[in-house]
Order: sequence, then C-alpha cells, then structure tokens
Amino acid sequence: MEAAFIGAAFAGGLAATAVRLPPLVGFLAAGFVLSALGYGPTPELEAIADLGVTLLLFTIGLKLDVRSLLKHEVWGTAALHMALSVLLGALALGALRLTGMSLLQDTVGSGPLLLGFALSFSSTVFAVKVLQDRSEMGSLYGRLAISVLVMQDVFAVVFITAATDTRPGPWALLLPLLVPAAPLLRRLLDRIGHGEMQALFGVVAALVLGYALFDLVGVKGDLGALLLGVLLAPAANAPALAKTLFSLKELFLVGFFLSIGLTGMPAWETVVLAVALLLLLPLKGALFTALFLFFRLRGRTSLLAGAALGTYSEFGLVVVASAVPQGWLSEDWLAALALTVALSFLVSAPLNMHGERVYRAVAPRLRRWERTVLVPGDRPIDLSGARAVVLGMGRVGRGAYDRLREAHGVAAVGVEHDPATVQRLREEGYRVVEGDATDSDFWDRLSLSEEVGLVILAMPHQRGNLAALESLDAVGHRPVVAGVVSHAEEIGELRARGADEVHHLYGEAGRALADDAVRRTMGG
Repeated sequence: MEAAFIGAAFAGGLAATAVRLPPLVGFLAAGFVLSALGYGPTPELEAIADLGVTLLLFTIGLKLDVRSLLKHEVWGTAALHMALSVLLGALALGALRLTGMSLLQDTVGSGPLLLGFALSFSSTVFAVKVLQDRSEMGSLYGRLAISVLVMQDVFAVVFITAATDTRPGPWALLLPLLVPAAPLLRRLLDRIGHGEMQALFGVVAALVLGYALFDLVGVKGDLGALLLGVLLAPAANAPALAKTLFSLKELFLVGFFLSIGLTGMPAWETVVLAVALLLLLPLKGALFTALFLFFRLRGRTSLLAGAALGTYSEFGLVVVASAVPQGWLSEDWLAALALTVALSFLVSAPLNMHGERVYRAVAPRLRRWERTVLVPGDRPIDLSGARAVVLGMGRVGRGAYDRLREAHGVAAVGVEHDPATVQRLREEGYRVVEGDATDSDFWDRLSLSEEVGLVILAMPHQRGNLAALESLDAVGHRPVVAGVVSHAEEIGELRARGADEVHHLYGEAGRALADDAVRRTMGG
C-alpha cells in the first residue's frame, strides 16, 4: 500500500477523533481526498480490504450463538424489513425517475426492484465498528443487530450464487464434513495456547479453512469465514482468539474504508442521486425500530439496534457488481451506490455516537408503542425482597452468596452473564438472574430499590467492576459496595471510584492461610 494511503488514513482518523467522530469517518474522508488528488484503488489495497472484511466475519462467527438466528425478532425482522425495503426502494427510485436523471432512465424492468434489494442491506463493517467503539458488542441491542446482519449476509450469498454463472462444484457437497471435524479444531484451539500461534491459527482458520476452501468449491469465501467462526465459537479460547485478532482486523479494515472513498469522484448527477437516496435512511432505521417493537422489544433496544442498522451496505455493492455482468444494471450504478454507501456512514456515525441522548429525547413516545409482554431477555429485572446483589457468580461470587445467606441471613440475588451457568445455579437453588454488568441494557432494566443495601463486585475482570461502579452512580440509590480484585494495583482504582470495601483475592487467601497455620502451631 502506498505511503500516501497510510499517511492520509492516519491524518483522517486523527482529525475525526479530534472532533469526536468515529475514526472510520476520517478514513472515508481521506479516501475521497485521495481520489480528488488523482489516486485510485490498488490491488494491494483491495487485498487488504478483503482481508479485513474476512477477518471481521470470522470474529463475528466466534461470538455468534446460532440459536439467536432462530428467534422471531431476528429472522422475522430481517425478512420483513428486506421485503418492505425492496418495495419502498423501488417506489422511491420510480419517483426519482420522473426528475429526468439519465441514470434512472436506463433502469427499467426489474432494475428498480434489484436496486431496492441492494439498498435494503445494512453495513456489517459499520455496525460492528460502532458497537466495538462503544464497547456494546455484548449488549442485547448489539447482539440483535449482529444477528439481523448475519441473516442479511445469508440473503446476499443466496442471491449472488443465483445471479452469477459460478455454481457450487460437486466438491461443495463435502463441506458439511466440517461440522464433525469442528470438535477437533476446537480442541486444537484450546490446546495451542496464546501468543503468535493462536493468532496464526485464527488466520489459517479464517483465510484457508474458511475463505479459500469455500471459494475453491464455488461457494462465497466470506460465508466460509463466518461459518468457520461459528463452528469454533463453543471453544473455551474462542473469546481470547477474537481478542487476539482484534488489532489485526481493525488495521485491515482501514483499507476497506479507504477503498470505498477511492472509488472515484462521481459526476454531479450521481452526487445528487446519492444525496436523494440518503433521504431514505431515516425511514430505514425507523422501519427497523418499528419491527423490533412489533416483536416485543423495549423502545431503547429497538431504537439503538435500528440506529446501528441505519446504513447502506458494502454487500449492496457486491449485489450490484453481480448484476452488472448479467446486463440487469449499468456499470454507472456501482459508482453511484459506492458514494451512497460512503455518505450513509458519514450520516449515521454521529447518530450512533449520540444514540443514548436521542433515546432519552424520544423515550416517552417510544414507550407508548412497547408491547405489554416483552421478550424474556428485555423484561425489567425483578429484585423484590433482595437485600444484597452479587455481581458475578463464579467461585468467589458463590462463596459470598452462600455466606450472606447462611451466616448472616441476608436475602441475596446473584447476577451472571453465562446462560448455562444461570440455569445450573437455579437448579441448585440459587436465586440468579442473567445479566452483564458491563452492559448498559442490564442497568437500564434493573430496578435497584432502597431495600438493597449491599452490592458485591465478584467479577473476574476489573473492567466489569469499573462499569458496575459507573452505572451505580447513575442509579440514584447508592448501596454499600464491596469488591474483590485479582491484582493489588486495582484496589486503589476501585476505592477512587467509590467502592467502600475492596479486598485482594490472593492476599486475603494468603493471610487466612497464615493465620490458620499460626493458630494451629500455637495451639499445638
């Protein structure tokens, strides 16, 4: 990649950060500036962009629970939104055709429906980037948006396979053998350790077993990378692998955003058409929000997920690129749609950055449209009768819960993010609710009454403890907060944030061991 690309990307990202916009806005702007200066996409840049998208889909798969795709609010929303978007997009393009734009005059027959289909997709790259920047990939609205995007990706792959001359070869029938082979791959991932071998394993899985293998047998390689990630997701080290690949993926995605900006400076009429299509974006986000509300989600979840999905997509470009060789659309539509996608990122980035503020402004109106019975994962959390809350029900959390209940007679509720652990603890008689203290959705659903006098931070990571303290500050009622940390240097950090009692896990264990040993020695 040319030095000018690297320098421009850094300058654009720095400028965007300075005005509190996501860096991707700066990368897009840098691409447009480079295009105006006479630069164009290079094979090296395109390769880097493709690597970024492939690794992105692979890491999405590593965090994806396939069962989430079977929920009505996921597949129902994805299917209904796509059907309505195709119709609305075709009608809008038909109306714009009356303006006399030459590009639209040549688009007849099934062309408007095909363009409506291309415009119905939302950007996976944009949504994941925004969610990661806000540290809300694990939130309910974040998981919901990602699941809808995966469904859209499946729709796109089906269309592209049907539209192109390339058909899956006979060897594609052997791809299901990856399912019984998956346990061996997961075992290898769990035993390979960390560091460079783990990163190399991820690259091989995504690019060789995923992209290259599927592409070799005539199936879209991006789908292969996504499916490999899904097959590896149950592995214990899958989250660690996703974290290892994070920086690599982020760096390659810079090339993706640059390449969109470098598609070329379009004609004036194309710019007008792209701006006109941007007027449909609010309708697109509002339609997602309305459908989520229809499928019994809260207003906040519906609005934030709709905002994350309120863009046009790079997959729309792929759809148009597949239609051009068939003669269904003219090649000029590639430049027009590329500009539309880029501008949709620029428009949607500030909205997503201030999504919480937008929600607070429209919350009263949204709540009127909420269904009486919400989906289980989006209902208010009931803490009635509890006097203590234990955040994190690992070994330390369970020990604190047992001590509160058995030695002090304090009614407690445990909070645990892992559904399997929640189910097991409930069967053992614990009162446990599913939730993640780092998730703003959890605190928005939690009703912390005056009865709760104690909160124990027993999560394994300091990030969770700090997020919980920050959220407790916003609740209003502030109970006594006690925390357990794994590193001595974290004690001061928690106390500075307002924790009343903080103990060092290993230090306390060492002191207890020494005290018991001395008592036994003195007694002997």
